[in-house]
Amino acid sequence: MVEPRVEAQAIGRSHRIGQTRSVFAYKLVCQDTVDERVLELQARKRELASELLEGEASTLRDLTRGDIERLLA
Repeated sequence: MVEPRVEAQAIGRSHRIGQTRSVFAYKLVCQDTVDERVLELQARKRELASELLEGEASTLRDLTRGDIERLLA
């Protein structure tokens, strides 16, 4: 499994290396696989982190133990 930041860097690089035409990057993830589960967890972490960073200050007080465990997992 490639880390998200490494993958994003590779896609960005493909756009910069003298390309004059559009570049498309496809990611194939099969159903009921570890990759699918990892993508779901990453999406949940991104959503929770976004709520923390962009939300109200009271959001921090509303965090449950489960929320913290998901962020750190």
